[in-house]
Amino acid sequence: MFSFFKSKSEPETPASTENPSWSERLRRGLSKTRDVLNTPVSELFSGGAKIDAALYEELETILLTADMGVAATQALLDALRQRVKRDALTDAAQLKGALKQALVELLTPLEKPLDTSTHKPFVIMLAGVNGAGKTTTIGKLAQHYQSQGKSVLLAAGDTFRAAAREQLIAWGERNNVSVISQESGDSAAVIFDAVNAAKARGIDIVLADTAGRLPTQLHLMEEIKKVKRVISKADPGAPHEVLLVLDANTGQNAVMQVKAFDDALGLTGLVVTKLDGTAKGGVIAAIAKTRPVPVRFIGVGETLHDLRPFVAEEFVEALFI
Repeated sequence: MFSFFKSKSEPETPASTENPSWSERLRRGLSKTRDVLNTPVSELFSGGAKIDAALYEELETILLTADMGVAATQALLDALRQRVKRDALTDAAQLKGALKQALVELLTPLEKPLDTSTHKPFVIMLAGVNGAGKTTTIGKLAQHYQSQGKSVLLAAGDTFRAAAREQLIAWGERNNVSVISQESGDSAAVIFDAVNAAKARGIDIVLADTAGRLPTQLHLMEEIKKVKRVISKADPGAPHEVLLVLDANTGQNAVMQVKAFDDALGLTGLVVTKLDGTAKGGVIAAIAKTRPVPVRFIGVGETLHDLRPFVAEEFVEALFI
């Protein structure tokens, strides 16, 4: 159902001088998802069709194909059956609005904007597998918080990849933000130094990058736990937010990532990237049902302004014609 931006070694500039609204960019970004979902749904809910077991079976196939997962699909079908019984619906055409409302109700608990005013510096630790768009997301978050008048410092904690450090430095230069980095060394040490530097300079937000890793790489998962512990030594109570960056193109594998990283780190939020490609963003519904970690931000493009807070109703509206 959804998709997002591609990772590059350098920040991209907007491809156009036009300034469409966020809702329009969201609709454009989710156009492929909308095609996947709407064509079969529109055919299924065409006027005159009856609401029967065959219809529910077809709808189940559509929702599973959209990466919503078994649990979320069953929850949505149960909600529709209840609506049909309660409102005595008989025409399939009446179900499209009911499906949208059921999706909004399922996703709304994930709509929890991140409040960074509770601590200074507010330390945000970012995790994710390689290729999810983590470093690019940090650059976009830096711009997001700067637009709110906040000062930002970046910690280049991905010490495994020189390219990641260089990319983060490039984002820092683009946003006029200081970057704490080392040519080599320990990720935890880099972020420890960054937190202390932020405290000394009166910085509002620290965005801490970490090395990409797979949940199955147990030794690396233990290392990222260590990074979190070291951050708390630099500033008791930090990190104040632990964000997992997810590539929506990974489908149900994203749910497995959420479970693994949540078990290891105690996630407080998600950033779902690459929603403007061929990904089936129904995975957000699957997450809502199986491991409802708040979705803080979603992204639908490559420019600095294409990362925004998640709003459930706005998101569902963009999915339907």
